[in-house]
Amino acid sequence: MIKKRILIVDDDHAMRLALSESLESCGYSIESAENGGDALNLFSKTNFDLVVTDMRMPGMTGIEVLKGVKNMAPDVPVILITAYGTVSNAVEAMKEGAAEFIMKPFSLEDIESTIRNVLTATGTSPLGKPAESHDAPKIITQDPRLLAILDMLTNVAKSKSSVLIQGESGTGKELIARHIHQNSNRRNNPFVAVNCAAIPHNLLESEMFGYEKGAFTGAAQKKLGKFELANTGTLLLDEVSEMDIQLQAKLLRVIQESEVDRLGGNAPIPVDVRIIATTNTNLSEAIDKKTFRSDLYYRLNVIPVKIPPLRERNGDVLHLTNHFLEKFANEKGVKKPNLSGKAASLLSGYPFPGNVRELENIIERAVLITQGTTISPEAFCLDDPGQVSLPESSNPEAPLPAPPESKNSTMTLKESEKALIYETLNKVDGNKTKAAKILGISVRTLWNKVHEYGMTDDESQ
Repeated sequence: MIKKRILIVDDDHAMRLALSESLESCGYSIESAENGGDALNLFSKTNFDLVVTDMRMPGMTGIEVLKGVKNMAPDVPVILITAYGTVSNAVEAMKEGAAEFIMKPFSLEDIESTIRNVLTATGTSPLGKPAESHDAPKIITQDPRLLAILDMLTNVAKSKSSVLIQGESGTGKELIARHIHQNSNRRNNPFVAVNCAAIPHNLLESEMFGYEKGAFTGAAQKKLGKFELANTGTLLLDEVSEMDIQLQAKLLRVIQESEVDRLGGNAPIPVDVRIIATTNTNLSEAIDKKTFRSDLYYRLNVIPVKIPPLRERNGDVLHLTNHFLEKFANEKGVKKPNLSGKAASLLSGYPFPGNVRELENIIERAVLITQGTTISPEAFCLDDPGQVSLPESSNPEAPLPAPPESKNSTMTLKESEKALIYETLNKVDGNKTKAAKILGISVRTLWNKVHEYGMTDDESQ
């Protein structure tokens, strides 16, 4: 089967290499260019399914690359990568027809998810087949509570009722959403995901509802919104609590009326969409703080789902570990290694603040660095439960500084986690990318934790 072809444009060699290797491992065919001129020359000779380009490059900007691609192939989606401080350029890029843009710093996980969603919206998967023609996602669990949740969701999947999935970052909320979609009557129709936290508020409305040509300066062509792209299928509103309060009112109307108004449009457009929303925050508290509408909450919370964190599913830790060992051993092309008794004991007692995503990262790292057939505790880079040690120095035994001591003799898990995050950020002078690496979680998860604990800029920088 033909792989989807992606062109990466970036003048930073390290970034091109990292993106190329990451996306190739996801099943894409990748070519790259170090500047806009070479990229457009290559694009004119090769059929690409998607372009990923940096915004700021010598000679030709990412917006100029975008315009050049759209002149040659208007239907090929383009994703812009932009640094903080260039939001105005990003707005211009979206008006010129960019499919999405990603703000720096970002994790490879974020860009992989964005690319998957963009290709899903165009009706194809990484391997070129219909995006939702594959089997339902496999959720690895032996936990009675999670199994009961999956059984319940399988039974209600065929309804159109909205689902609200709550759970900590890394627990697999999007995987649960895809499970619902794949067990519904909409399984062969689009599954479109929108990260409400990743798109600036001044762009989210046009992304959600679309716009007509000429609706505003720079609207050179009509753009379908996410609701129209998801018509007859499922729309996932990821991190819905981050949506601007004014946009929440418009979202509520769309859900109630089953019709959407494009910006600059003359008449509403009917849509048939099943809504699934996810959040890692307490929406009841958000309602009390007037940052989330109670009427929207009740519209979304028809079928409430709360995913238990991995620390409350201790029986799943080694079960998931075995799955990830097999997965990464196959990717590395080696025989699946075994866990030593101490390694298994260490994993079983670790609280996993980053949940399943953190466990997956830990096992991937262990498989990559283990030379023999047995994984020892040292391969996990874990110290005592509740503390992660990924030292930046050349000394692999260098520990992180201990979290600040509490006045009490004991601390709750959340207090310990907040203290650890604070201490780690302080150690790296507020660099969240470095801090996330040290903590063994994604940058996105770290931002969510900072937001969850209400840490001020001074505390998190």
